[in-house]
Amino acid sequence: MLDKLRQLVAQTSLQLSVSQLQQCIEYVQLLHKWNSAYNLTSVRDPEDMLVKHVMDSLVIAPHLQGDHFIDVGTGPGLPGVLLAIYYPQKNFTLLDSLGKRIRFLNQVKLQLGLTNIQPLQSRVEDHQPTQHYDGVISRAFASTADMLQWCRHLPAPTGRFYAMKGAAVQEEIAALPDFVKVSAVIPLQVPELDASRHLVILTST
Repeated sequence: MLDKLRQLVAQTSLQLSVSQLQQCIEYVQLLHKWNSAYNLTSVRDPEDMLVKHVMDSLVIAPHLQGDHFIDVGTGPGLPGVLLAIYYPQKNFTLLDSLGKRIRFLNQVKLQLGLTNIQPLQSRVEDHQPTQHYDGVISRAFASTADMLQWCRHLPAPTGRFYAMKGAAVQEEIAALPDFVKVSAVIPLQVPELDASRHLVILTST
């Protein structure tokens, strides 16, 4: 699997050390192991996870600005765990309402030695951070408009929303609330993924 991940990363501008690649593999192995009991992802094959989870998460790394992020509705840690591996100097709060996912993430934190992730069990609208975030990241979340309404209280005044989306981006942009503006829509290239991906970056108006 390490060779496969190396090949995938080589098709991007991403730079990962050997230890970072190993951490990505360890994460996939843990996810695969826990998945049979906890049903954390519909992707069953570890090699598929390299493309659909690891690379799909990592491709947004070059576009993040700041040091303090929250991954809302993180599920089993996507994209937060992979971004924390890529940026060991940045901090990531991984928020999810389901206890089984948080238990899994605490195990990931322990086994991978990821001191820069903080798994947190909460509904997003109930989370009142002591420090507001430079970035609010969402991947498999509801519509962008819903995400913004629920997460409006989370970013710092200069913070950004990072919405990871598939193909139908323009429809969602047309329905955005008036307290945000689009600062960028970035097409993402995920090696060996036969699907459209975009990153929508939003700032407060």
